[in-house]
Amino acid sequence: MGYFSQLPDFNYVSRLDKKVSSTDYIEVKNFFRRAKVREDLFQNFTAFTRYTIVGDERPDNVAVKFYGDPELDWVILHVNNIMNVREEWPMTNQSFKNHLIDKYGSIAGANEIHHYETEEVRDQGDNLIVPAGLEVDENFSITYRDPVQGKEVIASEITDGITNEQFETRLQNERRLIYVLRPAFLGIVLDDLERIMTYSPSSQYVNDRLKKGDNIKIK
Repeated sequence: MGYFSQLPDFNYVSRLDKKVSSTDYIEVKNFFRRAKVREDLFQNFTAFTRYTIVGDERPDNVAVKFYGDPELDWVILHVNNIMNVREEWPMTNQSFKNHLIDKYGSIAGANEIHHYETEEVRDQGDNLIVPAGLEVDENFSITYRDPVQGKEVIASEITDGITNEQFETRLQNERRLIYVLRPAFLGIVLDDLERIMTYSPSSQYVNDRLKKGDNIKIK
């Protein structure tokens, strides 16, 4: 069930120069109708499973893996509120390499330091003093009192440089963790799609899939 094939149509008066008469109509898809996953499903944590996108997997690949149908890729995207696949889905390996060069000028530029982060610091009593991963200056240090030693201790040289490539890789990995609607709940979403894409009787109503009018009410 391809998403765009489910969109209803509407006929509106042609504005083309080559129209035969003032009553010529053009039939187009109603892109203002948009499927959405109902809120009660989102509130049911058993309806979804976490999934990590592998390698260069596309939405249609994930749809095949879970639903056996590549045309249900729109379910994967809707569940994760992904509107722009190019910007919100993980890049392919080659696209990522191209992105690094485009953004940082060269491979050497991608290997330059983006920022510094802390290493984990604990005192001799195994109490956490500084968690790992805090963004700090390169020369960050901290003074703390160690209860075992009974004196103040200076922790220095506790930062790691994170390269531009490492930073960008993290962003891509965050995109890899998505939610997938469990197949048992797929029928609910498909039934909702059919209902949303069906027109109700009105002055412009032709049938469940078509409206017609001079000043069409597209919704």
